[in-house]
Amino acid sequence: PQIVVSVYGLDFFGNDVVRGYGAVHVPFTPGRHTRTIAMFVPESTSRLQKFTSWFTGRRPEFTDPKVVAQGEGREVTRVRSQGFVTISFNVV
Repeated sequence: PQIVVSVYGLDFFGNDVVRGYGAVHVPFTPGRHTRTIAMFVPESTSRLQKFTSWFTGRRPEFTDPKVVAQGEGREVTRVRSQGFVTISFNVV
């Protein structure tokens, strides 16, 4: 099993935009586990699309969270690294 993380925040204009996506496998062994998730955001492919998304406040985002967890189709998606999230699991 995997856990998918979607982080949202406000931009300069007060719009709720995606700040990052990430996924990590949930550990099976009992105990406390800490995982660091590398976050990424999708990017527009052309300068016109970048300007239009900035101007309208509608940035690219995934409609299906399964895209983040699966590897299929990700090689054609343009993304940019956007920091890290640390998550802690307590497995019984």
